[in-house]
Amino acid sequence: MIKAVIWDLDGTLINSVDHHWDAWREVMAAENITLTFDEFVSDFGKRNDEILLGRIDPNMSDTEVARISLAKEEAYRRFVRTKGLVLLPGAETWLRQLKAGGWRQALGTSAPQGNIDAAFDVLGIAEFFDAVMSSEQVKAGKPSPDVFLAAAERMNIAPEHCVVVEDAPAGIEAARRAGMKSVGVLTTHDALKGDWVFNTLEDLPVDFFTNLSR
Repeated sequence: MIKAVIWDLDGTLINSVDHHWDAWREVMAAENITLTFDEFVSDFGKRNDEILLGRIDPNMSDTEVARISLAKEEAYRRFVRTKGLVLLPGAETWLRQLKAGGWRQALGTSAPQGNIDAAFDVLGIAEFFDAVMSSEQVKAGKPSPDVFLAAAERMNIAPEHCVVVEDAPAGIEAARRAGMKSVGVLTTHDALKGDWVFNTLEDLPVDFFTNLSR
């Protein structure tokens, strides 16, 4: 029986792809590094250190990783606060319905806390979450299950009683490793291997989560 929903943030609840892409382009251009849009999309949902070491240079120093990551996130937050941010179709409806129905909800994201704060400030959605776990609070990012397991622990709910909603393969794999069911939303990727897959959150049946709780 499912008792709680753990949400990813970027690409699942919020339409942040353009802001992230613009931030990466700005920072990579300053570093004279080429990053294609396809590479960016392939890495979406991973932590910056994993992207930089896996995509750019596996020997990049911790100092350089931290410096470039900070520059990228500062650019992203600037775009969020100056250009705005919107929830993806169906996101607000489900957040409100689940809260009204007494569900526990958590955020389990690869985003750093500063990005979460910016999104919450702009959108006013902090009230919906019983727990918020960022990439900075766990040892390893997705596809490691750490962030989802930490969110479940924070809610005091066993992993098998949680369902994860994700838009990225790394997040779907993290949910599997955590022993949680997963809902894939095809907002940033053409195919996902979740237990259930929908084009948008609006496509979930009105009784979807109710049925999971039985």
